[in-house]
Amino acid sequence: MRFRILGPLEVAGDPGPASAGAHTPGPPKLRAVLGTLLARADEVVPVSALMDELWPDGPPRTAVTTLHVYVSQIRKALSAAGPRDGRELLETRRPGYVMHTAPGELDLAEFEDLRGQGRASLGKGDHAGAAVLLRRAEDLWRGPFLSGTPYGPLLASTAARLEEARLDAVEHRVRAELGLGRGPELVTELRSLTTEHPLREELQALLITALHRAGRLAEALHAYAQVRRRLVDELGAEPGARLRALHRELLDAQDEPLPRGAAALTGPGRAVVAAVRPAAGLPAPDGELVGRERELALVEEALTAPRPGGWTAVTGPPGSGKTAVAVAAARRVADAFPDGVLFLALRPAHGPVLAPGEAAARLLRQAGVRVAAGSEPLEALSALTAARRILIVLDDAPSVAHVRPLLPTAPGSTALVTGRLLPHGSAGLRSVPLGVLGREAAAELLAAAGPSAAAEIARLCGRLPLALRAAALQLSARPHWSGETLVARLGDEATRLDALRIGELDVRGRLMSAYEEVPDAARGAFRLLGVLPPGAFRLRTAAAVLDLTTGAAAPLMECLVDHHLLTATAPDTYMFPELPRVLAAERLGAEEPEGSARAATTRMCEAYADSYGRPDAPPVPAGDVDAVARTVRTAHSAGLWSAAVRLADALTTALEGTASWGVWEETHTLALDAARRWGNDPAHARMLRKLADLAWQRRDVERSAELYGRAARRAEEAGQADERARSLAGLAELRLDDGRVDRATELLLRGALDAASAAGPAGRYEARRVEALMAIETGAAGAAVAPLTECLALASELGDRRREAYARRALRAAEGPQGPVEVRPGVWRLRRDRRRAVR
Repeated sequence: MRFRILGPLEVAGDPGPASAGAHTPGPPKLRAVLGTLLARADEVVPVSALMDELWPDGPPRTAVTTLHVYVSQIRKALSAAGPRDGRELLETRRPGYVMHTAPGELDLAEFEDLRGQGRASLGKGDHAGAAVLLRRAEDLWRGPFLSGTPYGPLLASTAARLEEARLDAVEHRVRAELGLGRGPELVTELRSLTTEHPLREELQALLITALHRAGRLAEALHAYAQVRRRLVDELGAEPGARLRALHRELLDAQDEPLPRGAAALTGPGRAVVAAVRPAAGLPAPDGELVGRERELALVEEALTAPRPGGWTAVTGPPGSGKTAVAVAAARRVADAFPDGVLFLALRPAHGPVLAPGEAAARLLRQAGVRVAAGSEPLEALSALTAARRILIVLDDAPSVAHVRPLLPTAPGSTALVTGRLLPHGSAGLRSVPLGVLGREAAAELLAAAGPSAAAEIARLCGRLPLALRAAALQLSARPHWSGETLVARLGDEATRLDALRIGELDVRGRLMSAYEEVPDAARGAFRLLGVLPPGAFRLRTAAAVLDLTTGAAAPLMECLVDHHLLTATAPDTYMFPELPRVLAAERLGAEEPEGSARAATTRMCEAYADSYGRPDAPPVPAGDVDAVARTVRTAHSAGLWSAAVRLADALTTALEGTASWGVWEETHTLALDAARRWGNDPAHARMLRKLADLAWQRRDVERSAELYGRAARRAEEAGQADERARSLAGLAELRLDDGRVDRATELLLRGALDAASAAGPAGRYEARRVEALMAIETGAAGAAVAPLTECLALASELGDRRREAYARRALRAAEGPQGPVEVRPGVWRLRRDRRRAVR
């Protein structure tokens, strides 16, 4: 069977007389349902999402029934197209439906696979292979996504995302073909594309490059002038950094005469040296620099008092604003370098990283220096910086070794370098690292969103400067959006990076440049770590996810830290920055086989369960609660029932201590369902009792009583005396709290205490605690001493300091003056009002 959605919807049947041919549903709403399920193939699409897709203005009263009819009709069509298994392709799975497809059946999946392979080949320098793969990906498109099918909100957003993906494939294919020397052949196609997408700067840059490589320099300059005029007229903005850098390359390519006043150094192996042009090629400021005054001051200090042979580097993760800080600092100190400031991007917008010799030649041309035939550009650059006071700014350096030949060594001149892989401690280096922006600076950039929305947008952007600027530009370019609109768009991790691309600002592209530089093994580790929840994780957890020993995993972790895709927060402890975490999850889905991702998820859940769900494990730290809670959700979704139960058990004390009632209810309800599916009656009884404890905390007496009763019955059926004692003690306490002393006595004496005789220390503790409360409530405080003394011993046996401290306090209160009663650890009740509890 074959499904095509990159164009009009088509369903082609299995080969054979009974099923061959087209089986595409005719009615538009049937096509909309099937198209939505195929667009999210192998994912559960909730019923609510399908209803929104079919009836964007609000569903009719019969919407659920109508949707069921549509699904039934689609199943019939699939059954006709694939008599053997077609009907099984569409599965009902709460809370909706999932459409299963096999490799080679869905053109969208094939497109994404070919696009990913093509981009990877291009990243490795295989231009021919990349061109073939990306051309095949483009050929799968037969028209606009699901053309002829009515769009609702989900299909509309998917269409926008896929159009972006299609153009991305086109751009990468053109880049590959340019690398094969096909510039002249691409000009006509690129003229058509730029006419269709006149404000897409990447396509304009590719056209200019193709013209230049075809030897049509004047036309390339004219094309730049046209796009600049259009951007200024329509958007009020200058071209972006890539187009500006390309323009400078075009100007440098012109055979300019030496400026007047040039001094000459001649002789064997020497260059002809001209006077350095003072302002050279610093890029224009890219907006106001916010929140970087401290870092600018450090760079300025380093540049104005350079040591001989010393140099300065601005380092940091992709998108942290290294270039902007370096350019701003260079402008501030320009007066200290009377012979000029030179700027060179070591990674041009198109093409490979400049080799040191080529970089030196470009710097010399920028300075007005023509290298004589047979001369060595690196030697000429060294002679120039020795004779003059020059600042060289080298942007986006791949390594220290790459820039070392370009660095001035004589007094007077120095270099300012930006890059991700410039380790502190390199010879002569003074490093200024950039991190994320502070909260106040982020709020200033996002002021248009309003304080509350700005704080949430900043969190979703990880306070990364490039992402914050993209978010701010989205709000500026779309005045009909509110801050809450942008929060909603960024809230979906599957499309967050799409929402952070506007104009030349492309957060995904910047992160991908770092990702593609990582060695293959570390890149694979990065993808698999995408299964982890937000927050810190230990090396042993990472090793479990990667199915490696800690010794084998550690170098991969440190490699990712070096490339700023992970952060080391402590020895053997790491954390994903927010947006690299989103990229990791995206790459996991795009590049890893489904089985590999599922296996990593299973190992992650089991690792968390082993860390926190052991009987001897320490309590879950407050900082890990969110991560463990998210893992409960993941384990349940993956059908890992044992892990879900163990993790929920581990969370109970931490959730109670932090009064996280909502998380408690969600995680333990999932664990209750997991225990039921697992068929584990003791765990089932335990989860019922813990949910009853939660209802008691919330003062929902009726629900608490109902859950305690169910827990006691389930525990009795499972032969779990300990859980039965604890549940009956909880029921007795509820009745005591209601003033029904007789009923409480009956439950306690005939139930909880009886069960406690065969129970473990936890069950006996709860029964004796309630016995002590009953003595206090009935005015016989002295009778509470014996059960509380036993509680103290039982808490010590359990190793539970919280219960032990409670028993000591209760003993002192029972023997002292009357006052409020501490009914449970940290929960007090006034004796005069049995119905009221306060924390």
